[in-house]
Amino acid sequence: MRTIKIFAAAALLVSLSVFTAEAQCKAFAKKTCLPELGLYTHDGNYHAAVLIEGEEAELYKTFYSGMDYRMVICAEETIPSIEFTVYDASRNVIFSNKDKKNVKSWDFKLESSQQLRIVLKAGTSGQTGTAPASGCVSIMFGFKVK
Repeated sequence: MRTIKIFAAAALLVSLSVFTAEAQCKAFAKKTCLPELGLYTHDGNYHAAVLIEGEEAELYKTFYSGMDYRMVICAEETIPSIEFTVYDASRNVIFSNKDKKNVKSWDFKLESSQQLRIVLKAGTSGQTGTAPASGCVSIMFGFKVK
């Protein structure tokens, strides 16, 4: 019985810390990333997560033809850099910031409506013997109102 209580208490602490981290990431996204959309209208969704150096995250999102979009990637300073790649449904690379000095935004317009897969990868500092850094990473989407 005591083991069950200890396990339940541990599970509660872990879930509370995850909730706190997500809330902090959302606040980071609102404060730091939202202004980066500039004249683009935010789509109302806050996509943010805590990533560890070298870790990847992916997101699927539908975009519509004929609209002008801006995608912005923000990360806390503890993460060295964020690499992002955008794929179409056939797994073709549409955009990658890898060869573009890890730019943090991409403005685009699609010829046809489609769901895209966005893969984010947190960079590494290259330091050995130290614990990997972690921090909040956010991706924001905006569109131009015509």
